[in-house]
Amino acid sequence: MKNYYLFLLCCILLVAGCNDDSSTADSVFIGGQINNPETDYVVISKDNKTIDTLFLDEKNQFGKDFKNLESGIYTFKHPPESQIMYMEPGDSIVIWLNTMSFDESLNFSGQGAEKSNFLLDMFLNNQSNNDLILTYYKIEPSEFAKITDSIKNERLKNLEELKSRNEFSDEFLKTARASIDYEYYDLRERYTFLIRKYYNTFAEKIPENFNEYRQEIDFNNEELQDYYVYTNLIDDFLRAKSIEDCAEDHNDHKACFNMNTFKNLERRILLIDSISEIQSLKNEFIDRLAAQAITMAEGETRLDSVIGLLEKIDYSEIESAKELADIQETYFVGNSINELSAIDTQGNEIKYGDIISKPTITYAWSLYSPAHHRWQHKIIEELKQKYPELDFLGVNIDLNEREEWLRTIETFGYEKENEFQIARRNTSKETYRKYLNKIFLVNSNGTIVKGDIQFGSPEFEQELLQFLNK
Repeated sequence: MKNYYLFLLCCILLVAGCNDDSSTADSVFIGGQINNPETDYVVISKDNKTIDTLFLDEKNQFGKDFKNLESGIYTFKHPPESQIMYMEPGDSIVIWLNTMSFDESLNFSGQGAEKSNFLLDMFLNNQSNNDLILTYYKIEPSEFAKITDSIKNERLKNLEELKSRNEFSDEFLKTARASIDYEYYDLRERYTFLIRKYYNTFAEKIPENFNEYRQEIDFNNEELQDYYVYTNLIDDFLRAKSIEDCAEDHNDHKACFNMNTFKNLERRILLIDSISEIQSLKNEFIDRLAAQAITMAEGETRLDSVIGLLEKIDYSEIESAKELADIQETYFVGNSINELSAIDTQGNEIKYGDIISKPTITYAWSLYSPAHHRWQHKIIEELKQKYPELDFLGVNIDLNEREEWLRTIETFGYEKENEFQIARRNTSKETYRKYLNKIFLVNSNGTIVKGDIQFGSPEFEQELLQFLNK
């Protein structure tokens, strides 16, 4: 069926290409089909600005000819998922995907599709690198350097082979080579962090030139600001650099590796504010780091410090930060959640005090982060088997989307008796999304015991054990 629709759409493009209208050479066609669509539209954007919204027809197909689109990286979004693509005037891109396996099924075809497929392959390879790092970070720096050099050389070789079969523009080749470079840089940044944290004896063997590529990083590349390889590298650079700066000033190096302390988050916020002049890029990182600093706050003093820091750098979203800070006051350590309301899967409004009777972990999830909530529930299922003395409450933040919530629970087989949806909240969903990586450890009386733990962090299970042993 997939090949049938691709063939049909490509035939349409071929016929369109035979038109004598020379203006088509300056236009870009984007079309395709989505199996099992989540919504009835797709969004095309660039640099965080929406270009157009295309609606699906009765066959779940879409298509449009665009005039005056400049060359570069674009984002194709079918909420809640998204992926990037590379387009230039004259391209005709046909997209096919199945939402049940968004990235893995995604296929670009048509004139110019090789560029988007190259970047998609880079994304999938980058995902597999996460597993590679966990496998290889225990080896010595000299050996890891050889591995990363080999990966980079293989990527460049593949690009040269593609280049020999396609007429790539110099602009695309520049982007493609940059993606290979930044993937290489990011592998080394992540390795540097893990080695310094978990294998300090190996850290002493890191050669002086191991991170010399940092001099080549362009923190003001507007063309790449939507590109995950680029933003991943910046994120990991900020993390590693903040730890290095901390270690220079403190004897207790172990304390420097706590990613949730105010000082660590402050260093990263000030660093991105100083090294990049792209406001949208800076805001992307500051938004996330500020939200992390606020949602991990366990008392008034830290909230005041975070807001003071954001005012110091003239943060443009300061009012949203203050709104989040107001919410966080409800979740300070020592506060009770017994009077907070939620909806159970039967449609009853309950209070947490009615259902909490033993040590409990609460975690938030959203319909619109499918990969994330599947990952969360997978971890929770494993913990349930290991710690039967704990209760685990999943709290969906998508207020007033009851049917979609219940359908998701049913589709993925989540345990209905442990799933709830927020109720009686006046704050936007986007504000509550800031809590998707956070958990609360609550005692049998409904009192918050700890609230500065990040979901799935290496210290996560150790914190659970300390919680149980209190």
